[in-house]
Amino acid sequence: MPLNLSRVSEQFPGAQHQIYLNCAARGLTPKCARASVDTMLDAGIDGSGDKDEMFAIIERVRDGFARMINADGPDDIAITKNVSEGLNAIIAALDLKSGDNVILCPDLEHPNNVYPWLHLRERLGVEVRTVPGDSGEIPVGKMIEAMDENTRCVTVASVSFSPGFKTDLMPLGAACREKGIFFLVDGVQSIGIVNTNVQALKIDGLAVSTQKGLLGLYGMGLLYCRREWANRITPVYLARFGVDLGGDAHEASLRSDNYKLMPDARRFDLGNHNYVGAAAAVESINLLNEIGIPDIEGHVYELTRKLAEGLLELDLPVVGGAPGKHLTSLLCLGKLGGGGHDATEDAEMTSLSKYLNANKVQHSIRKGLIRLSLHLYNTEEDIEDVIGIARAWRGTMVAA
Repeated sequence: MPLNLSRVSEQFPGAQHQIYLNCAARGLTPKCARASVDTMLDAGIDGSGDKDEMFAIIERVRDGFARMINADGPDDIAITKNVSEGLNAIIAALDLKSGDNVILCPDLEHPNNVYPWLHLRERLGVEVRTVPGDSGEIPVGKMIEAMDENTRCVTVASVSFSPGFKTDLMPLGAACREKGIFFLVDGVQSIGIVNTNVQALKIDGLAVSTQKGLLGLYGMGLLYCRREWANRITPVYLARFGVDLGGDAHEASLRSDNYKLMPDARRFDLGNHNYVGAAAAVESINLLNEIGIPDIEGHVYELTRKLAEGLLELDLPVVGGAPGKHLTSLLCLGKLGGGGHDATEDAEMTSLSKYLNANKVQHSIRKGLIRLSLHLYNTEEDIEDVIGIARAWRGTMVAA
């Protein structure tokens, strides 16, 4: 189904005065989220804030996110402050020890899904089995081959932050489920854009933050943990939101040293929450759910495909070449391994990046690559304009 572009346009004024291709860093926030935040801030200014309503907003976020990823229900969702906290909550709770091993592809992971594992290796002697990337793709088959009876966790990004290729999660999830291995996914570059069914993909844990594809604000994240796992692992950090105090219990009602953890993923909650971030997230998540993630994915994929084809016709170095199954909402230009986290050593790509900025094309550079990332607010006109700008830049390079 085509998107209701007029409805989308009215919600995203930030997409009207520029070409915004930087969702992989942070998505544009819709007006409905701004209105919800304003209401909460106004209540803070005049002292009329209602804590019960704040709690209710948290529950609406939980429910909306659970529906988006096809979790069993809101109890499968914990509230975190970002994707890194969500990943660390699971990593610590797995209670890994010397002799255990974990499998990851550090070449294509964000550093925040690498350092916690290296830290476990140093602290506890856990073996970190690393599998090298294959021309920008996470080598799913080799990760499966690396599993053995001591493998406790396999972790991947659903879409790498650079070069932005889609990971084939289905076979990894199936192999992990068959062997009783925890399958942990960093979904921050896909959730809200790519249709994701955690049950069909056999994902055990999924961590996101809300400022990217979920179109919310910094400082809030969400963690899915499959309840069969959640109820057998113990959080390292605990606060009263993670303790089952009973339906009518108050936080100050501690009368005994005995306590019971909250069931399912709620045991990972640490209060109080970022209620302002939740006020934004509840609206942006509802908007995405109402429009429909499958329709958003189809819209964004088609635009990304056209962008890739147009830039390839200009003989620009599109990483991954012709559009294929690796493509989602991210497109990178340059040569793999050509620079630092937010800089490039390629003089031509530096020149193109400056030209894009001068023509109001918002983008980023990651691992030496120009990164263009789309969402539902992007249009065919955006794509045509970017291709035209790249063509004009190419003309200046020929003239020089």
